[in-house]
Amino acid sequence: MKVEFLPDADEELREAAHYYESEAAGVGLSFIAAVHKGVAEIVELPLASQAIRAGIRKKVLKHFSYHLFYAIETNILVIVAVAHQRRRPNYWRARLRPGLSGGE
Repeated sequence: MKVEFLPDADEELREAAHYYESEAAGVGLSFIAAVHKGVAEIVELPLASQAIRAGIRKKVLKHFSYHLFYAIETNILVIVAVAHQRRRPNYWRARLRPGLSGGE
């Protein structure tokens, strides 16, 4: 399955990694590794994570207060947001393009 990060999700990943790295050396890399592990788990079992609305699921990252919000298009895993668990709930919904909010 091909993996695509929406540009805003990619930017969130970079910003969070930069923040963690500025707090303690190596933690930013650990965050990136956790995101990649989460993506690999989604690819392996794409329907295992909690469905939060039609076509959108949420994967909780281990050891970090972040979720991966994603959709499954035809053989493409689309990461919609790399979102902090307690900040700005649902802000990412504006990113949903036609086709992302339906069908798995």
